[in-house]
Amino acid sequence: MHFPVSGVACPLWLPPAAAFLVALLTAPAGLSGAFLLLPFQMSVLGFVSPAVTPTNLIYNVVATPGGIVRYIQERRMEWRLALAILAGTLPGVALGAVVRIRYLPDPRYAKLFVGCVLLYLGVRLLLHSLRAAAGKRPETTSFNPALLAAVALPVGVIGGIYGVGGGAIIAPFAMTILRLPARMVAGAAMVGTLVTSIMGVATFEMLSRMPLSAGASVQPDWMLGLLFGVGGLAGSYFGARLQKHLPERWIRLVLGLLITALALTYVIRFLLTSRVML
Repeated sequence: MHFPVSGVACPLWLPPAAAFLVALLTAPAGLSGAFLLLPFQMSVLGFVSPAVTPTNLIYNVVATPGGIVRYIQERRMEWRLALAILAGTLPGVALGAVVRIRYLPDPRYAKLFVGCVLLYLGVRLLLHSLRAAAGKRPETTSFNPALLAAVALPVGVIGGIYGVGGGAIIAPFAMTILRLPARMVAGAAMVGTLVTSIMGVATFEMLSRMPLSAGASVQPDWMLGLLFGVGGLAGSYFGARLQKHLPERWIRLVLGLLITALALTYVIRFLLTSRVML
């Protein structure tokens, strides 16, 4: 099948199948998996224009409700945590969109910074999983809403500028720095991802109709994004259902490996592009 907006040509079953597997893997930790779908779209499908970011956000909008509904049904949604995340990410996304357009034509250095932050959090998650395997349980159920909202603000800015999924930063931060268990963080992180992505899609749709975007393709491929979303919807639902059957240390281990791999990708890409420019 050919998708005219993105120029992608692939079998109709491939996008939902890939999204299902990604969401099934990441939903137990509260991640939509969009950060894994982005390189899949760029490297496998050849979707490399700026429109790939809002297309990824469409996936988030369609996919995350599956996990959210399941967490609510099983009474594992921490609404205070979700509201604290939203208090920071919502204004952050709007600010990030403005900053990206007006002040940051070259996002490489900020991506390097994000990569370093994620590398730190990923390594801490891996260490926490090893401690849990040794019998130590450092988790708590209390947190400071103001602190979390303050952290969520720059996370929202980063999401608005570069399309980095907020859950990929908020979830490991809450599990490592705040020492909250995955069962408490996952649903709230997905709520933050959903609302942030809705705002992101709306922002890109508006930008695609403004002279500011002249020369750049920023209009999302709705058909491709919806196909990814359908697969992700099922994957996040079953992934959230699977969470209660998984040991905490395994959730942290998988999330730590994914976050560390993402961080290394950002850092290595920065080093390679810097070398080419030299």
